[in-house]
Amino acid sequence: MKLLHPQLIDLSLGRVERLLDKLGSPHTKLPPVVHVAGTNGKGSVTAYLKAMLEASGARVHVYTSPHLVRFHERIELAGASGKSLPIGEETLVDILTRTQATNGSDDVTQFEITTAAAFLAFAEQPADVLLLEVGLGGRLDATNVVDRPVLDVITPVSLDHSEKLGATLAKIAFEKAGILRSGVPAIVSQQEPEAEDVIRSEALRVGAPLIVWGEHFDAYEQRGRLVVQSEELLLDLPLPSLIGRHQVVNAGTAVAAALRLGQSLPQLGLGERAIEQGLTAARWPARMQRLDAGPLPSLLRPGAELWLDGGHNPAAGRALAQTMADLEERSPKPLHLIVGMMGLKDAGGFLSAFRGLASHVVTVPIPGAHEAPHAPETLAETAREVGLKAESATDVAAALKRTDAYEPGPKRILICGSLYLAGHVLGLQEGVEPQAN
Repeated sequence: MKLLHPQLIDLSLGRVERLLDKLGSPHTKLPPVVHVAGTNGKGSVTAYLKAMLEASGARVHVYTSPHLVRFHERIELAGASGKSLPIGEETLVDILTRTQATNGSDDVTQFEITTAAAFLAFAEQPADVLLLEVGLGGRLDATNVVDRPVLDVITPVSLDHSEKLGATLAKIAFEKAGILRSGVPAIVSQQEPEAEDVIRSEALRVGAPLIVWGEHFDAYEQRGRLVVQSEELLLDLPLPSLIGRHQVVNAGTAVAAALRLGQSLPQLGLGERAIEQGLTAARWPARMQRLDAGPLPSLLRPGAELWLDGGHNPAAGRALAQTMADLEERSPKPLHLIVGMMGLKDAGGFLSAFRGLASHVVTVPIPGAHEAPHAPETLAETAREVGLKAESATDVAAALKRTDAYEPGPKRILICGSLYLAGHVLGLQEGVEPQAN
């Protein structure tokens, strides 16, 4: 499905509000909305909430971005089976055609017209809840036209997209806090003090009641279980299906959100049993995803592990490095990285987290990237500057072969640095060409 509008980021609400008005204001006819903002963990928290809601029997619409392989992934519609599925081709063509026809020649960005079309689909097909993930920032994001969500969630805020959102944590937190609404409760995940201060200040200004990590709830791993403690109760739950210590934070945030959502919408029956089932059922591709079979693992000798993650900023780098260190403690194997990153990302900040942990780095290009990525040679030089052994390769397959030949014996390989690279890798695994973002 080819989109006719430029992939331009231009944060503003005026264009999308005008288009939605011409479409009959579908954003005012949505199911109850859970609005999710933040830098890291938005997708994982959304995946947990989706699984918990579906375990309760609720019908769920989901809006996320970017997609990995197919554009359809961005818009998931509640299905007759009780599971939400990526929008079908016929429905996608229909909503985009109508939206484009209504927009005419008016100036609009790709994300804005996509969001308007998604709102059409969400308004026209029944569901009990819409999980609405912010695209970029929050305050001026196209999703922020929804006036009265039932719940807001702000996941951990860190430095990313600084060219659009600001060069400090406080400025970025201010943009994320722009989703807060008067009287609408908000779950605030674990934050750096600078970010939390800004979120609290904005909540006070607009009159949004907060449920804050470390004050109103907490989550931690204990004896192989996830313990979530709130002011009212203590839950002893299974560990989440997604791997990594950072997923304890994401899962705990999702549990707090589910508990609050269950209070706001008691008809959903979103209780402890559904929460427990959702934690273990959640799936989210390219988040510490093990690639066990397929074209890429087949390039490696027996005993090699291949992992994929789309993390791309310094905070994600630290979380990934901690996850790989935990795997090393349980099952020692040399760690090798295959890395591609977009040009505006802090490559040194991301890669430095792996100093002393990764044996070797191979940098690769990102085919079909919507903006200029770091050149592999330049990225390899950055890796060397932060103390890593690094070289470049022409593509992922060549990088895997080079990594496999670098040293004998079993090894652990992590492909990381970009969601767009992750989408390319999954496309190679599936034998399809990923659709451009």
